[in-house]
Amino acid sequence: MSNRRNFLQNALSLGAGMIASAKAFARPQADGEHQMGMGHQRPSSARKGRSPGGETPVSVETPDVPQLPWRLDGGVKEFHLVAEPVKRRLMPGRDMEVWGYNGSCPGPTIQVNQGDRVRIVFENHLPESSTIHWHGLEVPIEMDGLPYISQKPVPPGGKFAYEFTLHQAGTFFYHSHGAMQEMMGMIGLFIIHPQKAWTPRVDHDFGIILQEWAILPNSNVPNTANMEFNWLTFNGKAAPDTTPLVVRHGSRVRVRLVNLGMDHHPIHLHGNTFFVTGTEAGRQAESRWGIENTVLVGVAQARDIEFDAKYLGDWMLHCHLPHHMMNSMSDLIGDRMITPMRLDDKQALMQMQTYADSIGVEHIHHAPIAADANQVPGFPQDAFMEMGMDKAVYRPENYGLPPNWSANVMGMMALVRVVPDQLYEKIMTMKVRGETEPPPQPEHAHEPAGIEP
Repeated sequence: MSNRRNFLQNALSLGAGMIASAKAFARPQADGEHQMGMGHQRPSSARKGRSPGGETPVSVETPDVPQLPWRLDGGVKEFHLVAEPVKRRLMPGRDMEVWGYNGSCPGPTIQVNQGDRVRIVFENHLPESSTIHWHGLEVPIEMDGLPYISQKPVPPGGKFAYEFTLHQAGTFFYHSHGAMQEMMGMIGLFIIHPQKAWTPRVDHDFGIILQEWAILPNSNVPNTANMEFNWLTFNGKAAPDTTPLVVRHGSRVRVRLVNLGMDHHPIHLHGNTFFVTGTEAGRQAESRWGIENTVLVGVAQARDIEFDAKYLGDWMLHCHLPHHMMNSMSDLIGDRMITPMRLDDKQALMQMQTYADSIGVEHIHHAPIAADANQVPGFPQDAFMEMGMDKAVYRPENYGLPPNWSANVMGMMALVRVVPDQLYEKIMTMKVRGETEPPPQPEHAHEPAGIEP
C-alpha cells in the first residue's frame, strides 16, 4: 500500500510540475531556479474539437537531449553553458569522445519566449578557444559570436556573457563558430516560443538535430578532417538507439529538424503527409505551406513539419540517402565485401553472433536467404545486416513494438509511434516511473504482416 501511495504522490508532484512548465511560457517566473519540464499532457485534439491556437504553446521535447535550466535575475532569464569534452553512446557497444555543452552532445535545449531578455553565461572548459553563434537570431553584432570580428575568442578557462532581447519566434540553434568544433558536436537547439500558440495549435512538439561522424577503425574520436561519414545520428544517437516519438492518435504533431553537418538530408516520414511550416528564419506564412512527404533539410537549415496523427502505427522517420540508413559498414559486415560470394547462412550467423557478443547485445537471427543465393551476382546486399538488439536499446517508448523490431532500424532514423489512448497513457506512466527493464509485451502489440512461403 505504501508503494502505491508513494507512486500516487510522485505522480501528483509531476502533474504540478507540468502545470508550472506550461505557465513558464505565459509569464515570468519568480527569482530562482527553473527547470523546463518535459511532462506529458493530454492533447487538445483528444478533447472535443481542435484548439484554433492562441493558447499557451506546449514545450518542445528533445529525445535523448536534456533541457537547459535558467534562473531569473532582475527580469533577465540567465542560462549557463559550459563547453567541454563529452562521452556519447551512439548505440550499444559504440561510444564516442566528442565535444559538447554541459555534459551533453548535442548541447542542452534552450527554450524561451518571444520578448524575453536572456543572458547566456558561456564558460570554456575546452583546451582551445571557442565562441557561440546564435544561428538565425537577429542580435547585436557584439553578441554574434564571430571570432575576432564581433568578439575576442573565449580562451580555455575563460567566460563571456551573451545578452540580448528576443523579438523572433521559431526554431533556431546555437553552435561553436569553429568549423572543426562544429564537427566535434558543438551544437544545440534554441527554441523561441511565440507569445500565443500558432494556429492550429500542436499537441506534441519535438526537436531533432541531424549530425554525422567519421569514426575511423580503432578510434572513438571523430576525425573532423575526414569527408566520409560512417555514423549518422538523430540527437546524438544512431538507430536503433534513438528514442521513438510517441504521440496520441488524433493529435497534431510538430517535428523541428535542424541539420549541422556536411550533407543535406532528405527526411521522409512513412505513412503520413505533412506541411513544412517553418525554417531557421522562423514561422512561414500559411500561403507558403505545401503538402510534402519528404523534406530536404540542407546544411545549416531548420525545417518544421506538422501533421495530424490520423493513422495508428509505428511509422519510420528517416533520411532517405541509402548510406544514411545504415550504421558503420566496417563494423557490421566485416570481411563480407571482400568475399561476397563465399559466405553462407551459417557463416554469416556465426559472424554476426561474434559481433553481437563483442558489444554485449542479443542477436536475433536474420531473415532467410535462398539456397542458391551465392550464385547471384551482387549477393549479399542487405542480407545478414540485421542486428536485433531490442533489449539493449529498451526504454518505455519502445513498449509494444513487435519482437525483433530493431533488426532493420539503422542510421539516421527514428520511429513516430501513433498509439491509442490506453497505450499512450501506459507508456507515459512507465516514463514517470523510470522503468528501464522491458515488461511483458501487451496482448495488443501489433505483429508484422506474415509472408506466405
